[in-house]
Amino acid sequence: MGKRVILYLFLLFSLSLQAQSEEKALSTNDSTRIDSTTVTQPSPFKRAIKKFMNFSDFDTLYISPNRYNYALMATHFSNFEYYSVTSEQPQPQKLSFSPNPHNKIGLYFGWRWIFLGWSVDVDDIYRKTNRKNRGTEFDLSLYSSKLGVDIFYRRIGNNYKIHKIRGFSEDIPSNYSEDFSGIKVDIKGLNLYYIFNNRKFSYPAAFSQSTNQRRNAGTFIAGFSISKHHLDFDYTELPDFLQQTMNPGMKVKDIKYTNANISFGYAYNWVFARNCLACLSLTPAIAYKASDVDAETHEGKAWYGKFNLDFLLRAGVVYNNGKYFVGTSFVGKNYNYHRNNFSVDNGFGTLQIYAGFNFNLRKEYRKKK
Repeated sequence: MGKRVILYLFLLFSLSLQAQSEEKALSTNDSTRIDSTTVTQPSPFKRAIKKFMNFSDFDTLYISPNRYNYALMATHFSNFEYYSVTSEQPQPQKLSFSPNPHNKIGLYFGWRWIFLGWSVDVDDIYRKTNRKNRGTEFDLSLYSSKLGVDIFYRRIGNNYKIHKIRGFSEDIPSNYSEDFSGIKVDIKGLNLYYIFNNRKFSYPAAFSQSTNQRRNAGTFIAGFSISKHHLDFDYTELPDFLQQTMNPGMKVKDIKYTNANISFGYAYNWVFARNCLACLSLTPAIAYKASDVDAETHEGKAWYGKFNLDFLLRAGVVYNNGKYFVGTSFVGKNYNYHRNNFSVDNGFGTLQIYAGFNFNLRKEYRKKK
């Protein structure tokens, strides 16, 4: 199953520029010949790159490395998502939609920084599912001591439910829920970020089990993200009693927008007991959205550009004694799009529960006989 076969791919960040070059120069004069060896110093730019790419440069009082070459891990994933469509005139109205959570179980094999494996949808085991409407989901997170990368792609449709209504008839019960096949979603994006206090704070300790956090530490995080969103919203599929009282501003058939943001946030690792770690990270982002909107209003199809605020949340709790580990983590993203009398809020996240063990000690940690 090719939806999510790679959890962590840290080999990309393990390259370290450790080379030094030496030149031997021979000088001669009229009477003697002297052999001398000179060491060529790298340029300031090369020294900066070398320091930046050294991902093993951390304070061992705060972070201890993984002593094993291999790992085996069993995991369970739950994916969540919601969409809210809002209009404020002539009266505030809101419709919220969400699909049923997707649950997967899998087994993964790790070699130092790389985890490869296979997972299966739980629905395929217990009951028959309509594979035509399941869509495609892919999430890849790469964690290193200094840099991080998130790559995501989601294409989902025809399995949403209406689960919240505001501003319509008072006769609608608060627990109203109904299947809705009028939403199709396509999202793809890339998120890059840098960890400032990387010698004392470890993201891998909380989310990839490749290091161990020994003392409390926090850090500021700065990053950049770009994503493309496509929402196909067929409001004519809504029940008649909703269409009759629906604000004209909510009658948006198709919306495409590109989201580019600059983020700055904070993360903290709390070692609350021996080998036990809790991590919380929140990264707000100032986002510029350029969009192409097709609305059934007097505005017609038009381009819009506007700044909004997005959020990225990471949280995790893990027990890792170096040999065995068990834990849970959550990564959630929130996007907001607003223009005139129409707005869309979208959020999706992945909850993971895992357990595993490391094996095959590296040579440098083996006892000498």
